[in-house]
Amino acid sequence: MVTGSEGLDQRTDPEPRIGQVVLAATPLGNDLDASPRLRALLGAADVVAAEDTRRLRRLASALGVQLTGRVVSYHDVNERERAVELVDIAAAGGTVLVVTDAGMPVVSDPGFRVVSAAVACGVHVTALPGPSAVLTALALSGLPVDRFCFEGFLPRKAGERSTRLQELINEPRTMVFFEAPHRLEVMLRALAASLGGDRQAAVCRELTKTYEEVRRGTLRDLVQWAELGVRGEITVVVAGASVQERRAAAGLDTESAQVDAVRAHEALGVDRRTAIAEVAKAAGLPRRVVYDAVVKHKGVKP
Repeated sequence: MVTGSEGLDQRTDPEPRIGQVVLAATPLGNDLDASPRLRALLGAADVVAAEDTRRLRRLASALGVQLTGRVVSYHDVNERERAVELVDIAAAGGTVLVVTDAGMPVVSDPGFRVVSAAVACGVHVTALPGPSAVLTALALSGLPVDRFCFEGFLPRKAGERSTRLQELINEPRTMVFFEAPHRLEVMLRALAASLGGDRQAAVCRELTKTYEEVRRGTLRDLVQWAELGVRGEITVVVAGASVQERRAAAGLDTESAQVDAVRAHEALGVDRRTAIAEVAKAAGLPRRVVYDAVVKHKGVKP
């Protein structure tokens, strides 16, 4: 039995651990969301690796924090090379703080390569939790959040974007996307074309900032709204496919279609019990429902 502080790290002082990489969440737009730990580590870290060093210095100034460590840039262009340098510093006993422009590093932002390199070298990696556009948008969307998935930015090229969305047609979980404001209308049109204009969604704009706005409605409605032009940081939340939508997409929305699917399985040598189970799973139906349909259409005795 572990008692007291045995096996637990109960340190309350802000001093960073020796030799580590810390991924730190920064405010989405409201500087008051900065945690005391973020303030402490900004002032104590040996190196602060920032996606945009100018934005980092503005944040530090707004928080009244003096950056005593070395500030280096860490972005998409230099991420691979810089990751090695940062891990070497941590391996030598330094504390490396990694921040992006807003929210948590790694989530559609630089950070993955330094984590991967640190893990490979046995360097301690930890996170300083805080603001997250993904979770904030989910909470405000009004859509189910018991299950969700993060899809990041959709491909810019129409063909690649269409292929990705085809993979998501039957996704039952609520989906979260990032998008640039000038591409929002095109993105929403693509979503509506692939997932259906009646699919419920929410566009979250400028989260935590002065002009925060959450626009909820069908994808069709949101396309019309976006036609007028949208500005600011954008997070899009889209409802997952309903059972009815998944059934229709699989071509199993009628009894005759379900029976035909069972027959097709049997033609491939699958026994009836298994065929019924597989069709029921694909249609999102209880097995008994599909079995009754087979009995009804084929006159088979129970």
